[in-house]
Amino acid sequence: MSATSRPAVLDLIGDTPLVQVSRLDTGPCTLLLKLESQNPGGSIKDRIGRSMIEAAEADGRLGPGGTVIEATAGNTGLGLALVARAKGYRVVLVVPDKMSQEKVLHLKALGAEVHITRSDVGKGHPDYYQDLAARLAAEIPGSFYADQFNNPANALAHETSTAPELWAQCGHDLDAIVVGVGSGGTLAGLTRFFRRVQPRLEFVLADPVGSILHDLVLTGTHGPAGSWAVEGIGEDFVPPIADLSGVRHAFAISDEESFATARELLKAEGLLGGSSTGTLVAAALRFCRAQTRPLRVASFVCDTGTRYLSKVYNDVWMVDEGLLAQRRYGDLRDLIARRTEDGRVVSVGPKDTMLTTFQRMRLYDVQQLPVIDGERLVGVVDESDLLLRVQDDANRYADPVRSAMSTTLQTLPPSADLAALRGVLDSGLVAIIAEGDRFHGLITRFDLLNHLRKTRR
Repeated sequence: MSATSRPAVLDLIGDTPLVQVSRLDTGPCTLLLKLESQNPGGSIKDRIGRSMIEAAEADGRLGPGGTVIEATAGNTGLGLALVARAKGYRVVLVVPDKMSQEKVLHLKALGAEVHITRSDVGKGHPDYYQDLAARLAAEIPGSFYADQFNNPANALAHETSTAPELWAQCGHDLDAIVVGVGSGGTLAGLTRFFRRVQPRLEFVLADPVGSILHDLVLTGTHGPAGSWAVEGIGEDFVPPIADLSGVRHAFAISDEESFATARELLKAEGLLGGSSTGTLVAAALRFCRAQTRPLRVASFVCDTGTRYLSKVYNDVWMVDEGLLAQRRYGDLRDLIARRTEDGRVVSVGPKDTMLTTFQRMRLYDVQQLPVIDGERLVGVVDESDLLLRVQDDANRYADPVRSAMSTTLQTLPPSADLAALRGVLDSGLVAIIAEGDRFHGLITRFDLLNHLRKTRR
């Protein structure tokens, strides 16, 4: 496709619906959510992807055969890749390693080249994602570095599309907008528009705990940045295009509250949003419930939750990250990732085939499975057991797993100490936690590593 033709998908960007929250407690207020998840690329960043690329085309920074380069936590890269690949450009993206796997796979499916770099370093470090993207832009001929943090077309997209759409949809009756800040473009664009049409409108900042922006808004100063799991918003610096002058309220929202709110939004309203949506809605609910008079408040479902199914909506990942509470026993059961008591054990039966066993291991990304007959543990099977059986004859995949499983089971009671657990793991075995006929689950080396990670200071 010629880089000068206009793909039809670009006309699907924008004009997203606005819905009212009806089943969550919004105090005396009306809370409206603009569903940016309905953009073709699944997020609000489709708007700036189109805006930045078309601005670069117009002023000659991007021409036929050019390369679009960006540093992104995910959604801006998806927006740029959607537009740029549809127009025939090469796309090179640098992303931090905390990005969800769904986003990375989506980027690659669009044809983008993805460089994954460290998320635990700051500006000035050679592995910082923005610094790495800038280096690539300097090295690749014919490249356009989108640079969302400094690109005026970022804020312009929201000033000319997001804001007027929202204003029209709410009937020119709006008192406050709850936003987050990643690059700062959404807030800057909305601020410019509403200063003209509704200067009394107040902006409310939704910020992850660990970001510096909440403290900066409320106190004018800030301490060192922390870390957070929410993707796409929160910063350890003030983005150059960000305009915080209209922000009158700010809420610091923990990862736990953000993720829980995203999950509750789906259950209560049927709206599937990502982690940043959880942050925005949590702050919006806090703001609404604190009011003493009815206000009309708007916020955003920033992106679709389908790209967070392995994180926000995955109980095992949430528990591993300490973001979802589960019953604590004070013994080895607390180290089991998939406990029988919680209904999360992944297992096979003795009559299941080795092919079924292999497919279940692959589906759940595990290397061993308990073999359970009814409610009784009768064996354990791991990758080496399967390999030993099928390496000389692949037809044996059709054999029942009972022919491959280990039946000499060394178990540990939940009351055993970490030294005993390490002894089992050091011998090359998986630890089977059981008490009499009651099987609780398996503990692997990874489970122990994860437990030690969560107890670090």
